[in-house]
Amino acid sequence: MKRHYFVSEDLDDLEAVERDLENAGVTTPQIHVLSEDDAGVELHHLHEVEAVLKKDVVHGTEMGAVVGVVCAAAVLGIAWLTGITETITWVPPIFLAIVVLGFCTWEGGLIGIQEPHVDFRRFQDDLKAGRHVLFVDIDPEQESILQEVARRHPKLEDAGEGSSTPRWVVGAQNTWTKFMKAAP
Repeated sequence: MKRHYFVSEDLDDLEAVERDLENAGVTTPQIHVLSEDDAGVELHHLHEVEAVLKKDVVHGTEMGAVVGVVCAAAVLGIAWLTGITETITWVPPIFLAIVVLGFCTWEGGLIGIQEPHVDFRRFQDDLKAGRHVLFVDIDPEQESILQEVARRHPKLEDAGEGSSTPRWVVGAQNTWTKFMKAAP
């Protein structure tokens, strides 16, 4: 899958784009709108980006975990090199390593929650100017559908490509949606 980004000032047009894409076979979990105008996005029934995903929490937590693993390994390495484990056993250094790993991971998440998502940083000026970002995760066989829909909507500005949501996540979301519609 590949993610295509588009920028627009018109939520009415984005609503029409989303409807055209869905009518052509692109599923709702493949389409998202990133905007500072959450009320407008909801009013137009657009599939918005979840608030937590607008921030860099996941990436920050991952980076914190990497730092935590390095620091935990350093704690264990220092304990081994100094020979302190021969007098106090390995239990305190192992416990300290676990605490250091947890703290670094937690702190990374706190740092990440203060930053815009790494994939959306390039759109910060557009968002502050009141514009909206539409992004669509497309399979190769759906490229022509997206190009045709984008061609019919001249207000859409192509804003590039990026990495998409993994196919299995989109598949799971589609399965969940079908299950919820089938449930009484």
